[in-house]
Amino acid sequence: MKKYDAIYIFVGVTKDDVLNANLEKALAEVTRIGGTVLSTESLGKRTFARALSKKESGVYVKVRMELPADRIEELIKRYRLVEEVFRVQILAVDERREAKIAAERTARADRASRKAAAQQQAAEAVAAGETPTEA
Repeated sequence: MKKYDAIYIFVGVTKDDVLNANLEKALAEVTRIGGTVLSTESLGKRTFARALSKKESGVYVKVRMELPADRIEELIKRYRLVEEVFRVQILAVDERREAKIAAERTARADRASRKAAAQQQAAEAVAAGETPTEA
């Protein structure tokens, strides 16, 4: 199973309950062909750069899923039949890039916590009347 990010565009959706129903119908196709949905994130309503099929705007939803690599074409073909999905783009997730980003976040958080600890230690030294030492 390989991880994929998919961006769905739904048009003509004015209420959240309608969007949720359309999204559930779209995600049912993923589970129907043997995939699993890992996460969903609504990106909100956005205006298109130019009108597409006489539509001016749509609601974008980002979905992370796991699917067998040979089932992507079948999923795209199924979405052509689902009227609620206006457009869908599916991209493979680069695991090495994701690991590198996670490592950078961890390193950044470690540096921030060390800096905060040093500032706290310096503030305590000043409060005690000592001269803070540079670390």
